[in-house]
Amino acid sequence: MSGLAEPAVTREWLEADGLGGFASGTVAGIRTRRYHALLLVATRPPGGRMALVNGLDASLQLGDGSGTPVYLSREHYAPDVITPADPPKLEAFTREPWPTWTWSVAPGVRVSQEVFVPQGMPAVAVRWRLPDRTPRAVLHVRPFLSGRDFHALHHENPAFDFGSHVADGRVRWAPYPGVPAVTALTNGAYTAEPAWYRGFLYSEERARGLDFVEDLAAPGRFTWDLTVGDALLLLTTDPAAVVRPAETPQGAWARLAAAERRRRSRLPSALHRAAGAYVVRRGTGKTIIAGYPWFGDWGRDTLISLRGLCLATGRLDDAKAILLEWAGQVSEGMLPNRFVDQGDAPEFNTVDAALWYVVAVHDYLAAVASRGLKGPTRRDRERLQAACLAIVSGYARGTRYGIRLDADGLLAAGEPGVQLTWMDAKVGDWVVTPRIGKPVEVQALWLNAVRIAGAWDPTWIAAWERGRTAFVERFWNGELGWLNDVVDPDHRAGTVDASLRPNQIFAVGGLPFPVLEGARARRVVDIVERALWTPLGPRSLAPDDPRYVGHYEGGVRERDGAYHQGTVWPWLIGPFVEAWVRVRGDTPATRQQARQCFLDPLLAHLDEAGLGHVSEIADGEPPHTPRGCPFQAWSLAEALRLDQIVLRVEGERARDRHRR
Repeated sequence: MSGLAEPAVTREWLEADGLGGFASGTVAGIRTRRYHALLLVATRPPGGRMALVNGLDASLQLGDGSGTPVYLSREHYAPDVITPADPPKLEAFTREPWPTWTWSVAPGVRVSQEVFVPQGMPAVAVRWRLPDRTPRAVLHVRPFLSGRDFHALHHENPAFDFGSHVADGRVRWAPYPGVPAVTALTNGAYTAEPAWYRGFLYSEERARGLDFVEDLAAPGRFTWDLTVGDALLLLTTDPAAVVRPAETPQGAWARLAAAERRRRSRLPSALHRAAGAYVVRRGTGKTIIAGYPWFGDWGRDTLISLRGLCLATGRLDDAKAILLEWAGQVSEGMLPNRFVDQGDAPEFNTVDAALWYVVAVHDYLAAVASRGLKGPTRRDRERLQAACLAIVSGYARGTRYGIRLDADGLLAAGEPGVQLTWMDAKVGDWVVTPRIGKPVEVQALWLNAVRIAGAWDPTWIAAWERGRTAFVERFWNGELGWLNDVVDPDHRAGTVDASLRPNQIFAVGGLPFPVLEGARARRVVDIVERALWTPLGPRSLAPDDPRYVGHYEGGVRERDGAYHQGTVWPWLIGPFVEAWVRVRGDTPATRQQARQCFLDPLLAHLDEAGLGHVSEIADGEPPHTPRGCPFQAWSLAEALRLDQIVLRVEGERARDRHRR
């Protein structure tokens, strides 16, 4: 078990295909999650994701072949066996331009492996090299196949079809009816050797209290002599899209690699390159994956992330496509928290997604205007504005789950058993943080939405003015010196939930229009910094609260119980830092100070956990271990929004390695 203490096991890489599929794994090469796979494709982009090729068993035979094989791949088997016991030394790993490993396999002998996913293709490309071509080295690779839903696990069964269909230099496997067939294009020799490999153990799944053991099928073995040339392997479900007629595997690999190098080199920074992983195709439009490896495209996450992933990076056409796609989803003022897909019923279980939509439209139109661009057509602009007005009108009239405009000008929301805000953890019938009533960040979003609507329909101007006055009167807690988290909790008029949480920061930063200013705004920022702040963002609950949980670990109930009760959320760095700068006058000096104090420590996190990305959450207690989803859209998006917009000083040069 000592091997699992290696930092390389906790550092993960990601290659996304722009369709919802991806390849991922650990730097150590040990699969620790059910989601770690080489060929994981979206059968209905970006949904219907299936793991097809989970990994490769790669070994090297040096010299005359009489010695012990050197295994480049590493596996973790139940009950707790890591193979090989004495792996070759990993001399180097780099994620730029794509994941590349270099091992020392013998004195003076090095072997490298590269993996990349071509954009817009359900495929993965792998290459092994022996740079010096000496001594003689024969590479053997067995692909591990499953053909399962990416959330599931695979087990030995008689239905798996080991048949290998070899023709025209290609090998094709079709393990199950209704599962996409996998085609391997290679310059190596193939031998059919069907076998089951049993008992792969996924340590991250075990730590999360989930099923964690899987069996995989190995239909055969590829062989290359690396002293003759590079070993190339292309795996895909759509060979016609990957290889041109009469093209050799060498030609296809070179063409795809060159195209990917050009595409990635055009992006100005590592943050921009990471952002591209989340913007994916949906039908003829675009959407945003909330996080890898297990999230899909969710309404709230998409609309929060859009400002950083698209607007801050100049992807305005993608922003427009996403906003237009969601414009058609408004129902009784609400937006679903996920798209309606393949006949599934929409889930209208969020109060804030629709309000974030209004903010995203406002910021998109502002970005277009600030850049002097032509912007959307008149018809598209009218669609966007109509969707926004339908949202505020629907909320004002009253809609699902008790969402309604109350007599005080604030927005009430919530019913027992439903979690409507972003603090949405639920275990069975237990809603961990129900926040029924008038949550503070929902009021900030609502007031921003009606002010934005007032620019198109002046009748909403009065709602902004009345609501803002009521907000200051009802949410400011003079005794404690911060904003209440919920007013009228459980719809009990005149009562408050004064929990010290970071949600209050949205009254000062993170949205186009602050609803709290002056000395009180400064006190809010100061208390969040003093009581909640960590290097990866604010805690979700103050440590002196009896409900505080400092570590996010254990089974499902334990983890979801800690999710919003002290766990750190990096995405909140955006609204916090924007508020911090605002209350200090938003000068170049304060931006520079904020960058050094808050953004730079977060960017240091790009070299741990999900490499080049920002994690979903972290422990509230030091050392603030990253937890949850290692590649999270809104976490990266808010870092980008800070870097490119909030903390940008015109004419400044990029000053840290993460912007190169």
